[in-house]
Amino acid sequence: MIRKAVLPVAGFGTRCLPASKAIPKEMITIVDKPVIQYVVEEAVAAGIKEIVLVTHSAKAAIENHFDKHFELETQLEAKGKTELLEELRNIIPDDVTIISVRQPEPLGLGHAVLCAKPVVGDEPFVVMLPDVLVDADGCTFAHQVPNDLGGMIDAFDRTRHAQIMVENVPREVAYKYGIVALEGDAPAPGESAMITGMVEKPKPGEEPSTLAVIGRYLLPGEIFALLERTAPGAGGEIQLTDAIDQLRAQGGVDAYRMVGDTYDCGFQLGYLEATLSFAKRHPKFGEGFKELLAKYAD
Repeated sequence: MIRKAVLPVAGFGTRCLPASKAIPKEMITIVDKPVIQYVVEEAVAAGIKEIVLVTHSAKAAIENHFDKHFELETQLEAKGKTELLEELRNIIPDDVTIISVRQPEPLGLGHAVLCAKPVVGDEPFVVMLPDVLVDADGCTFAHQVPNDLGGMIDAFDRTRHAQIMVENVPREVAYKYGIVALEGDAPAPGESAMITGMVEKPKPGEEPSTLAVIGRYLLPGEIFALLERTAPGAGGEIQLTDAIDQLRAQGGVDAYRMVGDTYDCGFQLGYLEATLSFAKRHPKFGEGFKELLAKYAD
């Protein structure tokens, strides 16, 4: 059973500036919750019990968000604001633990994942990029799983292969993404297929497929030994994709094709699209938001 998720949150969020100058980009809100809360809820729905934040000294707001705020809760209780009080108390379930480790230097995603080794140990685990939202609303899954992350975990349980979540993108924009090469045809949504290689931002017309990596990985504990041996690449950073390519050479790495929708909240238009999607169906604000959309449609 996969119990641990690693969320690398130590980055400076330069794509979100100036909004992220004083506020962690992961704390920018989609309607009424910060982006990272949606990601943690996705993990919890898939059965994850330990959330490992790989963080930085400037990101204390993230840890504070998931911590208990006794004074605020006491004030809400005294004023009879029970609905707000329950929302605060239910940000994470009681059986889910938030653990923080520091990334002392910005040495890349691979290095951030490696920083979680003392907590994760030899177990398989998931890596979730916290500025990518994966939305399963209205989706149906063939293997009776709650969301796409659950689908990856189910695929791992059946095959024991590492899983990388991918989505189909238009061929004309494939050059913007990391693209996987496959053994055989592309899998159906909710299914996996063996990866034969990965190309980061291929030249137009040279992409091996139109399946783009979107920020969810399920990896065995063996990835840590590979990361320790991975030489720094461009910019002096340790690349997770380099270690995954070594893992692929040693055993199976599969591409799990997602069923739901994804939003890249690490840049402004992706954030705005996520806001539109989540606000339209919000149980409290949805109808009012639709009226606003109609008002400003022109």
